[in-house]
Amino acid sequence: MTIETTSRPTGGVTYQSVDEAYFEQRQLKRHAGLFTLWMMGVGAVVAGEYSGWNIGLSQGGFGGMLLGALIIGFMYVCLCSSISEMSAALPHTGGAYSFARTALGPWGGFTTGLAENIEFVLAPGANMFFMASYLAAIFGTPDSWLPLWWVAGYMVMLGLSVRGLELSMRVVVWITVAAVLVLLFFFVVALPHVDFVRHALNIGTDGKLVADGAGPWLPFGLTGVMLSLPFGVYMFLAVEQLPLTAEEAKNPTRDMPRALILSILTLIALALGVLFFSASIPPGAHAMGSSGEPLLDGFRTIFGDGWAKLLAGVAVLGLAASFFAGSFASGRNIYSLSRAGYLPTVLSVTNPRTKTPNIALATGAGFALIVLLAIWFLGGKDNVAFMAGFLVSMIVFAGMVSYILQSIAFLRLRRLYPDIARPFRSPFGAFGAYATIGICILTLGYQFFDPLYRWAAIAAAAWYLIGLGYFGFYRRHRLVLSPEEEFAVSGGTCGRPLGEH
Repeated sequence: MTIETTSRPTGGVTYQSVDEAYFEQRQLKRHAGLFTLWMMGVGAVVAGEYSGWNIGLSQGGFGGMLLGALIIGFMYVCLCSSISEMSAALPHTGGAYSFARTALGPWGGFTTGLAENIEFVLAPGANMFFMASYLAAIFGTPDSWLPLWWVAGYMVMLGLSVRGLELSMRVVVWITVAAVLVLLFFFVVALPHVDFVRHALNIGTDGKLVADGAGPWLPFGLTGVMLSLPFGVYMFLAVEQLPLTAEEAKNPTRDMPRALILSILTLIALALGVLFFSASIPPGAHAMGSSGEPLLDGFRTIFGDGWAKLLAGVAVLGLAASFFAGSFASGRNIYSLSRAGYLPTVLSVTNPRTKTPNIALATGAGFALIVLLAIWFLGGKDNVAFMAGFLVSMIVFAGMVSYILQSIAFLRLRRLYPDIARPFRSPFGAFGAYATIGICILTLGYQFFDPLYRWAAIAAAAWYLIGLGYFGFYRRHRLVLSPEEEFAVSGGTCGRPLGEH
């Protein structure tokens, strides 16, 4: 396989020769339309409305969490607009790695892809952790059994993937629809129980419960707003994974931007509803700030223990939707990096019948389980709430790094490739990219101000540095001219996605 290259620097990388059989063993199948992509975007995140976000109430109170969610929501609108422009112009399955590879070279591509890899491996792991907490509460199993729920969940996911990603995506779509309906049902039945002043404003400046409510909107001031930002991120985090399905979309240049914008607007509406109704009914914001299953606690208030467990069983669907969608995104990220040689190429071989990257999916699942078990045995089994916050903080760290690099890639793509076709253009332009970078840097900085979760960010950074070392000393001499690489090396003259006509 040969192409004519431009004089652009290659960043000190070497490409190995492969034949057509290499790519024949690594094909995906196009089958996803607009509705499927929209629901995949929502499904990737909807678990964040069920668990994890609520820890932000303990960091900033209701007002701090509300402002944090609005700031982060605006950032995601800007980010999704930038990604929409890039995904329509570069419809490869590599997603963020593809954008950065074209704009920032091989080192920039891998640096961005690795950040997404950490995020997408851990995000479904965190969803599995929260789902196990719900299942343990429903079935009355002790916390010591949580690792068994994790293993069972990943086995179900891998079993489903063997049947093919087309079927898997259909399952995720309908589970996502059910998960959204559960949230809307919660909003309706919670309405008669709302007492905003008494329950949402029941956190004092000392962090203790204000029994009769009427506490301050910002009990911890602007510092509380900043500390709540990472947990606001969790209400939207992973929607940006959607471009990883580009080579499975029927019309990615048209449908991907629409699906991304529809997804983030849907998630913002759900996030604000979840925040308001969960905090405004008993037991209130103070208790919700440390809950492992906030939606279940809300249903307990409304229906009592028995019915709450039944409804929580339905609520598990939301966590399952994000778990499956996130696991598949993790597989696609590993698949694209492997196909281009940044990771061992064997990981990108797909099933010859279903065209499913099963090896990549299993690899992502294995890494997630290793991290879950490591955190569990290093202290999580004695403090489940701490483990939840630790996972969220690791994911947010990787996500912020990825968003900064994608925004830089957006700015450089506009400058380096002004003439490539852009079926969609971000209405926020350069301002949206700069706003995203600023908010991400702010969020990253305040992660290190939180003594409880500082080590989570350090752990994610260590993973990041190990991955960069692996690339620098070994993999950069074994790259492959995949469609993303070919597009970048040829200056955009070659390298359309496989199967695109």
